Order: sequence, then structure tokens, then C-alpha cells
Amino acid sequence: MPETCFPIRIATAATLAGITLVSLALGGCSGGDFGRTRQDFLNDDMHRWMGTEATGSVGLRASQFQLTDNERRLRDLAYPLVEPPHSRPAWKSVFGDYQPLASPWRQQVVFDRTAYGRSLIDEPHRSDSSRYAQLIEDVRDDLTRFEPFFAAAIKVLDLDSKRNAAMAHVSELSPRERADAVARMQENTLIVQWVQQCLEQRISSYRWALERLVIMAPDSMAAEADRLINELAAQTAHPPVAAQPVIGHAVSVRG
Repeated sequence: MPETCFPIRIATAATLAGITLVSLALGGCSGGDFGRTRQDFLNDDMHRWMGTEATGSVGLRASQFQLTDNERRLRDLAYPLVEPPHSRPAWKSVFGDYQPLASPWRQQVVFDRTAYGRSLIDEPHRSDSSRYAQLIEDVRDDLTRFEPFFAAAIKVLDLDSKRNAAMAHVSELSPRERADAVARMQENTLIVQWVQQCLEQRISSYRWALERLVIMAPDSMAAEADRLINELAAQTAHPPVAAQPVIGHAVSVRG
């Protein structure tokens, strides 16, 4: 074999090794499919901030208690319902795709019912039917999330009722312990209200988007989208559990 073949083989091996290392590095960065949060970014309390944001936005203190399993699940199930629909398109990088959100009680937060529809209409689509398909998929996602969230809410609010009753019988309950218990119950209630209000906003946004699609590109798929939106609206109007306002602040949304 000619001597010149050896440098070529060595260079090829080095190149393959380099490609392998780059591939492993990229694989470690992505942590899975594009558009999904890296697994090493996730942690058990990644949605704990929701309670602090909810109470802080109405001038209440946050609890220092650790989250229970049920409270953690409540927050995990709440986030996809308060995150604006279609806010993470498929082309978006996995880096920086997770952002804490402001609660609806923040005075500077202004709900724009047209934002979802304008995004749906303005983004490139292969056909008009794909826009209807996206709308239908988003509404179905909310319908799928509805029952698990409110099942968790029922459990958490029921346990909070028991917690509230038990405080009268706890020996040597310190002021700090009482304050943290009350703050946690307020957090849980506000998170349920947060989801309820966001569902109303989403329904309003979906209806605006459907109305514009019907005008711009009439399609028989509009009937299915309308049926699903009405189903979500009916469920939202009569939720399995309704959290009472903590301090009487409510956001009214008309669709």
C-alpha cells in the first residue's frame, strides 16, 4: 500500500471523530425534538414561580412552604393553559423557549384577542386548510388539558379546605406557620382563577381567528373548528370547580 494512504486514513479517522463529537454535543444541547424544552432544563419545581407571581401581582406574600405533590401537579398542568396558544412555533430554537408569564392581575398586561389570529394568518402555511387544522389542533389541545387540570384543582382546593379547618386544632401554631399556610391556599386559589381567566381569553382569541379565516378563506373545516370552540366555551362556563376570588379582582373577557 502506498505510504501516502496512511495520512489520508488518519485524517479521515480524525474527521469522523470530530463529526461524532459535534453530533454528541448537538444532541446534548437539544435534549430531544426541536421546539421542546431541554430535559436538563426541567426540574420538579420549574413552575413554582406561578404561585409567587399570582400572589405578588395582587400584593400578597408568597408561601415559604415546599410544594406538595398535588400542588406541583396543579402548577405543571396550569402552565400550558396560561401560556399563549401557538406561542412556540416549530421552527423556534429550544434555547430560551421557556419564559415565566405575567399574571392577568398585572395592570400593565393588556389582553389582545387578535394576537393569536394574526399570528395564525401571518405565518407561512402550505394551504388555507393548514390554518384551520392548526386552529382545530390548538382548541383540541385545550380540551384535552381541561379535565386533568380541573381534576388536580378539585383535589388541591379540597385539601386546602381541610388544611384551613385543621389550623384551629394545631397546637402552638406560630404566626409564621399560619401566614405560610394562608399564603399557600391563596396561591392555589389564584392559580385556578388564572387558568379560568386564560381559558376565557383563549376562547375569545379562537373565535376572532375563526371569524377572520371564514372571511379570508371559507372552508368546510370551519364547522369543526366552531364546534370545538363552543365545546371548550361550554366547559369553561361550567368548570368542575370554581375558585372564589381571593381579593375580589376578576378579569372579564367577552368573546
